[in-house]
Amino acid sequence: MKPINVGLIGLGTVGTGVTNILLGEKPVLEEKLECVPVLKAIADRSISAKAPKMNLDSSILLTDNPDDVINNEDIDVIVEVIGGTDTALNVVQKGLENGKDIVTANKELLAVYGTELFEKACQVGKCISFEASVCGGIPVIATLKDSLIGNRIKSIYGIVNGTTNFILTKMANHNVDYGTVLAEAQEKGYAESNPSKDVNGIDSAHKLAILAKLAYGLHFDFESIYCDGISDIQLEDICYANQLGYTLKLLAISKRTSLGLELRVHPTLLSHDHPLATVNGVNNGVYVVGDAIGQIMLCGPGAGGMATASSIVADIVDVGLGKAKPMFDNFRYFKEQPIDTKVIDILEISSRYYFHFIVADIPGVLAKISGIIGQNNIGIASVIQHEEIRHGGVPLIMVTHQAREGDVREAIGQIKKLEVVKGDVRFIRIEDTLE
Repeated sequence: MKPINVGLIGLGTVGTGVTNILLGEKPVLEEKLECVPVLKAIADRSISAKAPKMNLDSSILLTDNPDDVINNEDIDVIVEVIGGTDTALNVVQKGLENGKDIVTANKELLAVYGTELFEKACQVGKCISFEASVCGGIPVIATLKDSLIGNRIKSIYGIVNGTTNFILTKMANHNVDYGTVLAEAQEKGYAESNPSKDVNGIDSAHKLAILAKLAYGLHFDFESIYCDGISDIQLEDICYANQLGYTLKLLAISKRTSLGLELRVHPTLLSHDHPLATVNGVNNGVYVVGDAIGQIMLCGPGAGGMATASSIVADIVDVGLGKAKPMFDNFRYFKEQPIDTKVIDILEISSRYYFHFIVADIPGVLAKISGIIGQNNIGIASVIQHEEIRHGGVPLIMVTHQAREGDVREAIGQIKKLEVVKGDVRFIRIEDTLE
């Protein structure tokens, strides 16, 4: 069998991990396969500074120009791990045009340009493999594409960002505020110096776009995904929710309904006993509901150089063994233009809700607020009123029954105008059933 020659573009944390697996002192692939991938070229804009530290074999082409790899006739597979969309889009497009199969970990690229890149790959007779683009070392893509091929996927719930999961876990378990934990995450390397894509939910939305398009075979614009992050989460709400039996997580949620797709990323309260509630630290977890299998959950390291590299190498092997191409050629989502679908507006979704009000400590307050809530078709499931004075009033916590988001926002707008309400009103969505 002809060896598969690999060209790596990007020598950051993940690219270094791929290199270490392929070139280790005793490469693990040689213990398992007769034909192993051969790393033939590496391109990185800082290659002159990085390469000397890695003791690379002189037979490997080292360059700061991606075109030297893309145009190399000896290369069979290009591994793109540079991230972003501008340069990466050019690399993948030119690689396909030059007859290379592509392996990528680039979730932003696929979330925004995936449909056109898959179409191009089919046109030129090549394939794109992307296991590492979602949840690092957890085989989520393979599970949806291969193992669950006999299921109609009903819903997906995912903790798909390790940075935010670390922050929320630390806040809950150690009673530490958001700013302090974010600083610790940055110090430990769990968060970027500019963490906005993580904490604002954008990274999770990129991954949700990939999962949902793969699961349902439908097309939608990335901008249609509702996205809300964790930067405004208050420690006291985590504590109050914990008393009510809930754990706070940043969830990426997709649900296929008769009205269209729900696609949303936001802080979500889960019952303590739900499996996703126990996914802590930098770990990721994805909970999938299929019509045949029922509920299945995958959990593990969702980020990190070696975990992500593990998935990339698995994709390289699948390409080399001829396993990736037949699936890519026969999976309708890749070879046919996906059908556009309606993404349900966030105002039309239904959920249970946690409300946090700060109110004046006088008679009649609860009646006024409850009245407005009832007038907006929202049922109250439970109420907790604390005696301590905080922020110029006393905390009033409510949990609702299922309600339409548009009604919830209308009620909150009216409640904010009451003189007895002090400061802002906060709400968090609750997912109980996850079906």
